[in-house]
Amino acid sequence: MSALLGLLLRVAMPAEDVPVAVVQQPVARGERIEMGDLSIETRPEASARGALRPQDAVGMDAARALTPGTLLRRGDVMKPQLVKRGEPVTARIVSGAMVITAAGRALGGGAQGDPVRIVVTATNRTLDGFVDGSGTVRISTP
Repeated sequence: MSALLGLLLRVAMPAEDVPVAVVQQPVARGERIEMGDLSIETRPEASARGALRPQDAVGMDAARALTPGTLLRRGDVMKPQLVKRGEPVTARIVSGAMVITAAGRALGGGAQGDPVRIVVTATNRTLDGFVDGSGTVRISTP
């Protein structure tokens, strides 16, 4: 009975508006989303379910081409890609306190902490590591 009463009270109360991020101008896939690309609109909580707040969308990359008027949701954005396929990278090979750096080329892309495979230019050897920063891959040895 109390559950039914709680449901009736929830339905009877007016819906609260929440701020959401809406695309203001076209954003291409892979492009960084800036505050100037967005407008902040308030929508009823029910229709804004799953929508991103503006502060959660700024600084992310578009996962697909975004058109004006699009309400941003989690699937529309992705973490910024710090390493891109085919681009030169710096490999940091770490073993205990020893660190060796080498030039390489990324065989895949990734965001901070993502696994990525690279080819070391000097040895033409393929290594697996993790994105450590912009253009930097960390390779840990046992």
